[in-house]
Amino acid sequence: MPVDHYENFPVASWLLPRHLRRPVEAIYRFARSADDIADEGEAPADERLRQLAGYQAALDRIERGEMPDDPVFGPLTDAIRAHAIPVAPFRDLLSAFAQDVEKTRYANFGELMDYCRRSANPVGRLMMHLYGDRDARHLAYSDAICSSLQLINFLQDIAIDYRKNRIYLPQDELAAHHVDETQIAHGDTRGLWHMMMHAQIERTRRMLQAGAPLGRILKGRIGLELRVTIRGGETILRKLHADPACVFTARPLLTRTDWAMMLARSLR
Repeated sequence: MPVDHYENFPVASWLLPRHLRRPVEAIYRFARSADDIADEGEAPADERLRQLAGYQAALDRIERGEMPDDPVFGPLTDAIRAHAIPVAPFRDLLSAFAQDVEKTRYANFGELMDYCRRSANPVGRLMMHLYGDRDARHLAYSDAICSSLQLINFLQDIAIDYRKNRIYLPQDELAAHHVDETQIAHGDTRGLWHMMMHAQIERTRRMLQAGAPLGRILKGRIGLELRVTIRGGETILRKLHADPACVFTARPLLTRTDWAMMLARSLR
């Protein structure tokens, strides 16, 4: 499946078992298109919310047993029917995307984690459902991985998000490090910027490590896919730690060399 937006993890990649690629594509298309409604273009907030409400209505139709045939909900309906996928995670995703339209600042880390619970964790739980794994401990591992990947994206995208008038850093922690919005606006990394960033990076690293056992628990290509994903997150965190100012100068990305090393380490 072509991916039009950079992600820290592969989507419907060759590592996935063939029978899961179509439902994963359907889930990705739903999430990506809904996220674009919230993030892309010049539509006013009320129009974005109206379109997202249309997605909620389409989920209602699916739950009533109807069969939408548009490019997003047709394949999604087929996937939900074929794999008995619960609809609740899709609703959680929509609630997070709608929040993006209206909420641009987060008072503390708890608020940020509540957002991650709805914006990132549902994707992992949908994947776990497709893999047939319902173990509560494994789902907790999945949540830790997904939340940490979301936080990594926030750290990568500080400058990009600010241009959209969004800051996904806890306001109380910025204040504790005497970092204000003017500093972010000017890409000013003097003062305690590096210390603030290292605190964010280390907490995210611990969260990613807390979920990492899942990469060994899941066997075969699924486990390999997840281990590569975890390695990708670790690689971005290392780049951020080495240069906390890079979010304003050269957003850290995964290179071909990185991907080769991640795969090699994941195969061990």
